[in-house]
Amino acid sequence: MGNVYFFTGFPGFIATQLIKEILRQKRPLKHVYVLVLPKLVSKAQQELERLYEMDSQLQGRCTLIEGDITQEHLALATSVVEELQREVTHVFHLAAIYDLAVEERRAELVNVGGTSHVNQWVGQLEKLERYVYFSTAYVAGKREGLILETELEKQQSFKNHYERTKYEAEVLVEKVKRTVPTTIIRPGIVVGHSQTGETIKFDGPYFMMNFFDKLKFLPLIPYVGAGAAQGNFVPVDYIIQATVYLAHESKGVGQTYHLTDPRPYTMKEVYRFILEEQLGRKPRGMIPVSLVKRMLRYAPLRKWAGVEQESMDYFTCQAIYDSTQAQEDLKGSGIACPDFKQVLTPIVQYYLENKHDQTKQIHIH
Repeated sequence: MGNVYFFTGFPGFIATQLIKEILRQKRPLKHVYVLVLPKLVSKAQQELERLYEMDSQLQGRCTLIEGDITQEHLALATSVVEELQREVTHVFHLAAIYDLAVEERRAELVNVGGTSHVNQWVGQLEKLERYVYFSTAYVAGKREGLILETELEKQQSFKNHYERTKYEAEVLVEKVKRTVPTTIIRPGIVVGHSQTGETIKFDGPYFMMNFFDKLKFLPLIPYVGAGAAQGNFVPVDYIIQATVYLAHESKGVGQTYHLTDPRPYTMKEVYRFILEEQLGRKPRGMIPVSLVKRMLRYAPLRKWAGVEQESMDYFTCQAIYDSTQAQEDLKGSGIACPDFKQVLTPIVQYYLENKHDQTKQIHIH
């Protein structure tokens, strides 16, 4: 027999990597269904071909289904719905808008409305063993101090529409936990693979790399603010390995996990590490975060620097994302978050080799 998997968010990087990890771990696999927006079918087909090259046995056991989480019943044909209801054992819901600068209406439609539709659909599956929902540690919004994995609704405010809509979506998933075997994954800021540096988009700390690349002509590059906030950056392979493991362990049912760095550096340290690795220089002096934010209000400057204005808020929000439950439940698995300094060389090298690839650069509005 084997498990029957259903993924939203394909052919996105994390959905694709999760399938690769399931194959790598040799999990019992009967079939994989991937939900794909009609406009992404061609790209998704190419990604499936690459997966078939990795494991030829997947061919014939993977089905691409056109659909849309923003529509009732995921815009699936009735016959498809009935087949999936009888077969699917594991659902991974990753489809979302992850852009910090996302416009409110679009974020509501996809992140909240889409998750509501997936929740309704998941509740109809006859053989479901696990529903894995990808949230974010930043559902904590502007809260500071210690943030626990068990905490969610704390009357917090938010730095942007991305955070707020992911919070509202997680509130909906939390209600589903009562009747559906659910695991909620809250990653920190995801960076490239710890060994190869590979990533699909240059956001998060890569905004710093864009910044340094544009300012390298200056005789000195200053720190941005005091940088006392923690920089919670985690390599994608840790997120993938931990998620697949926790999604198949019975102890993961009903749990919410912070897949964050248990030993994070401050933003000031991260800033210095990246500058030293990228340009072989040390920061000198300091300019206030507020000044940089004001400068980034101007679209031409944002686009030139390759930095989203919203990213500056993460230099000052002093939150500590406790990952006690995740660390406890990963014991014995051999899966652990590597030290950020250990992954720095491959992720910076990958950036330098691919910085002109516009498909990886975030479109700055």
